[in-house]
This record gives sequence, structure tokens and C-alpha cells, in this order.
Amino acid sequence: MKTPDSSNLDISIVIPVYRAEKMIDELVTAILEEISKISPNYEIILVDDRSPDNSWGRIQAICQNNPNVKGVKLSRNFGQHNAIISGISYSTGEWVVVMDCDFQDDPSFIPKLYNEAIKGYEIVFAKRGGRTDGLMKRITSKIFYKIFAFLTDLDFDGSVGNFGIYNRKVIEAILLMKESFKIFSLMALWVGFKTTYLETKHGSRKEGKSSYSYSKLINLAFNICLSYSQKLLIYTIRIGLTITALSMLFAAYNIVRHLLGRVTVLGYSSLIASIWLLGGVIILILGVIGLYLGKAFDGIKNRPVYIVDQSCNL
Repeated sequence: MKTPDSSNLDISIVIPVYRAEKMIDELVTAILEEISKISPNYEIILVDDRSPDNSWGRIQAICQNNPNVKGVKLSRNFGQHNAIISGISYSTGEWVVVMDCDFQDDPSFIPKLYNEAIKGYEIVFAKRGGRTDGLMKRITSKIFYKIFAFLTDLDFDGSVGNFGIYNRKVIEAILLMKESFKIFSLMALWVGFKTTYLETKHGSRKEGKSSYSYSKLINLAFNICLSYSQKLLIYTIRIGLTITALSMLFAAYNIVRHLLGRVTVLGYSSLIASIWLLGGVIILILGVIGLYLGKAFDGIKNRPVYIVDQSCNL
């Protein structure tokens, strides 16, 4: 088998890999079966996000047997979305499919995505129906996306993940985005272009469990809101203005009482409560401003979002 000519590549499959030692061979076999229905000109890019198991060893073995499969090993764990960015930066296909490695994204759905895309769409998202996540995760996910939509004014569907197919011009537009905190699906939504959705079944994970703990998910959600929204800053200003207005009204009220000779000595409890309230609000506002400054500082450093350690067939 010859290495595909990058100028004639029709489709690239980009997969971030983490703790997938026991799944990766089966996944690639399933993808090869489906990709043969689309085009002989393809590449599969497997990005090892410094998995602690032998995922990289399995990727190397697959690359040796198939030159159309390419492997990238990152120097450390940079996170799923940065791994995706590294994968798409190496992709050369006119169409790029992004999917997870745990079989929750069904390889048999790839031809359907492709067939829908060539009807005239630049982005086709796979919309996950019948999610297999636990009840608590589904509830928290729904709450987060409601809050996220409110803060960012982006109408993002929580049932949509990274799984989808993207035209080359979409990929190039995403790669132009230089922010340090990257969420691939939100970046794809932000760049625009003609978009549609196809509903697919959300599969169950073949092996192990998700590496996203609740603390990591909360941290991710918090970072997304800070990176994609300035509404928190706007609302801190509104809180400050509201407190100022209430304080002026309270001062006017006391002036009137003084003129009417009805002044009474304010109690210790109300004074302390006022101090604590205003102190808490000030600290909250300074904290929000500090978080945004921290994000700006991360951007100014302009560090790479991934570093490649090793590669195969590139």
C-alpha cells in the first residue's frame, strides 16, 4: 500500500487517544471498514495525549502495518481539545472527521456524516440521542449549557460534542484562532459556515471510565465561561451600581429622618452586616476581575497548546 498523496486526500479522521490500549486496534479496524465506503484516499491521525497505558505502543504497531494511519505522541497530557488541535493541524484531507476513541462515537456513522456534508454543508455535527451518561451527569450538563448559553449568547446544544465532519476551510479558520484555552466544538460553532446536525446514538464506553471527574468538569465549565464570555464583568458592574444606588437611597432616607428629628442610633448588628456585605461584594468583584486578568496573562505568554514528542508516518 502506498502512502496517500496529500494533495488528493478526501478525508482525514482525527482521534485524541487516552487510556485506549485495549480499544485502539478494534477502533481503527472499524473505521477502515467504514472509510472504504467513502474514498480510497484517506488518513487516520491518532494523537496520544500522553496516555499512561501502552496506547502509543499500539499506535506504532498500527502505523507499521498501514501507512495511511499516522501517529502523534504529545510530550505530556495537554488535554483532549489541545490533542484535537494538534491532530487537525497535521490533517490534509478536504474533509476532517473528529471523534473520540472510546466507541461512544460510532464509526459506522462516518459515511452518514460525509454523505450529509457533500449536500452543501461545511459542518455536520453528530447530535447524540439517548445518552448513556449517568443521571447526575446529564442533569449537571443540562444546567451548565443553560448557564453557558446565557453568559455567551451562543445557542449551543449540550447533546453535541466533538464528533462531526468539517470542511477544510472550517479547519483552517479554527487553526487561526490563537486563544490559549481551546474547546474544539465551540470554536467550530463560533467560526460559522453552513452547519447542520444529524442525530446519532450515544454509545457506551468499551473499556474503563471517563477521565473527566466532576471536579475536572466543573473546572472546565468555569474556564469555558471565562474564556467565551464577558458577561461576568458586566454583571459585577451592575452589582456595584445597584449597591451604590441603594446606598444613596439609604443616605437620603437618613437625611430626611434627621430633618424630621427621628434619628435613632443604628444597631451594632446592622452595621456589622453592612460591612460584611459590602466587603464580600468587593472581594467577589475583585476576584472576577482577577480571573479575567489571569486569562489575559495566559494569552500574553503565548505558549504552544501542544508539544509533539514522537510521530509515525508523518
